[in-house]
Amino acid sequence: MKPLLIHTSEFVPVTLEFLANDLVNRFALKNNKTLRQTIATRRYQHLASQVYDAYKQCLDMQLGDYLLTLKQSGDDFYKRFLNAYGDDTYCWFRIKDHLKDKGIYSYVIANSALYIGRCTDYFSKRINQGYGQIHPKNCYIDGQSTNCRLNSLINANHDKIQFYVCCMEDRAQIIESERNFIHDLQPQWNISLRQRTIL
Repeated sequence: MKPLLIHTSEFVPVTLEFLANDLVNRFALKNNKTLRQTIATRRYQHLASQVYDAYKQCLDMQLGDYLLTLKQSGDDFYKRFLNAYGDDTYCWFRIKDHLKDKGIYSYVIANSALYIGRCTDYFSKRINQGYGQIHPKNCYIDGQSTNCRLNSLINANHDKIQFYVCCMEDRAQIIESERNFIHDLQPQWNISLRQRTIL
C-alpha cells in the first residue's frame, strides 16, 4: 500500500491483521451479573416492571444467557438491553505498527476515506483494545455503540478495508485536524461527527 494524501497530509498505511470474522452473539458472553442485578441498576430500571411481569422465572439467570435464550426463542425483548448495534456481526482485528503513536486515523476502501477518527493517546489502545475487539459489555445500552457500529462495518468489508494513520503529537492539532477532515470529506461512516461539524 502506498501513502494516502488527504488534503496536504500524508497518511501512511498500517496493516490490519484479522484474527476472526463473523462473530455473532457477543452480548451473550456478558455473564458477570444476573438479570435481577442488572434491572436494579439505573440504566436498566426502566425494564424492571416488564421483567417482573413476564420473565420473573428468569431473574437469577446470568444476563447474557438470559438474552440469548430470548433471542433463540424469537422474543425480541432481548434487544431492549442492547444498543442499536449490539446484536451485529463483528470481527477481531489488530495493528502491529505505530502502536505508541497518536494522531489521526482513517478506514479506507478504494482510496476513499470512509471513517476519520482521532487518537490522543495510543493507536494501539484505540484500535486493538477499542474498535478491534468488541467486548460483550460494549453491546449493551451502557456500552460503546460506536465501537460496535464501526467494527460491524469493518467486518462486512474486511476483504477490502485499509487502515491509515497520520502521526501527530500536539493534542490541539489532532482535534482540529479531525474536525477539518470530517467537515471537508464528509466520510460516510462518521454519521454523528459529520452532523456536528455541519451545525
